[in-house]
Amino acid sequence: MCARRFLTIIFVLTLIFVAGAFAIYQWGGRVLINQSVPKGHFEAAKAGGGPDYAKDDAWLSRPGLNGPAEWTPAGVESGNAKPAAVFYIHPTTYLDTDRWNAPLVDGGETAFRTNLFVQSQASAFNGVGEIWAPRYRQAAFGAFLLKSEDAEKALDFAYRDVAAAFDEFVKESGDRPIILAGHSQGALHLERLLKEKVAGTPLAKRVVAAYVVGWPISKKSDLPALGLPACRAGDQSGCVLSWMTFGDPPNPDFILRDWEKTKGFDGGERLQDDVLCVNPISGSTDGAAAAADNPGTLIPTTDLRSATLQVGAVGAHCDKGLLILDGVPTAAGGFVLPGNNYHAYDYALFWGAIRRDVERRLTAWHR
Repeated sequence: MCARRFLTIIFVLTLIFVAGAFAIYQWGGRVLINQSVPKGHFEAAKAGGGPDYAKDDAWLSRPGLNGPAEWTPAGVESGNAKPAAVFYIHPTTYLDTDRWNAPLVDGGETAFRTNLFVQSQASAFNGVGEIWAPRYRQAAFGAFLLKSEDAEKALDFAYRDVAAAFDEFVKESGDRPIILAGHSQGALHLERLLKEKVAGTPLAKRVVAAYVVGWPISKKSDLPALGLPACRAGDQSGCVLSWMTFGDPPNPDFILRDWEKTKGFDGGERLQDDVLCVNPISGSTDGAAAAADNPGTLIPTTDLRSATLQVGAVGAHCDKGLLILDGVPTAAGGFVLPGNNYHAYDYALFWGAIRRDVERRLTAWHR
């Protein structure tokens, strides 16, 4: 995909494609549900045949492919030495209602949107590692708009693909340090991967960091089951980062109201005040950082042919489980969810900070 097309729409359409993970339900009403929830009941066959992750065509990016994760904004080069292996899970990009899970190969708008997010998010890690980004039969956008047996089956079905891709990734990445990342639906699946395939295994010692972004994690009821602690400081490795970005004043009710009604991995309560917030600029739990400390927000250039990193665009601080912006980022424009929710920009606002963060955590891991 050319840089012009990518940069023209990334800040305009991200809201539509990413934010549906859990926010839209609260403000969209029954009309949105009726229009967006897949028709009929879940049928695995409708998603088509499963991926073979031993083959290149099952991946959006992986070593040996010139995939979208190798993109970088103007003035930034992809790293030459890539000692780490990165496993990245993209967010929801399938908006159709003809089935509960996207087909593995879609040459239309779903494929375009998927590449878009791999470029704008996974690329933050290409300075230190080779990136593996699997195609998977993701749960459709509408699966997040209500609680039902069909929705649960769709999410489980998507996770099985992700888990199979992860097994191949582990097999082929040797004994290198690994970095795990995801956003929205991708973060939900990453949370489960940590719980089922990393926690309590030798693999946990290879994890540099896990970026579980755009999905709430209860420090008390969820985090212990993930097998890694929260990242308390920027020079710590083997830990979890998570944040949900809001402007000031924030109103997270439409996200967390229903989440608080669910049980954590240990069966305990989930409460907003207990949500994990790691500041991506400072790299610390419940941290604060001034705009001057932010090394780069992803911004398109005037002619939209490339992108630059705007240094010092916005600062942020954690407050009651939320990452609150200090200042109004120029990149967002008017495309912000109700409640001052910047979910669509969880990565873009801190692209340079994430790139710096993973570099120092990899150094810490080697120590």
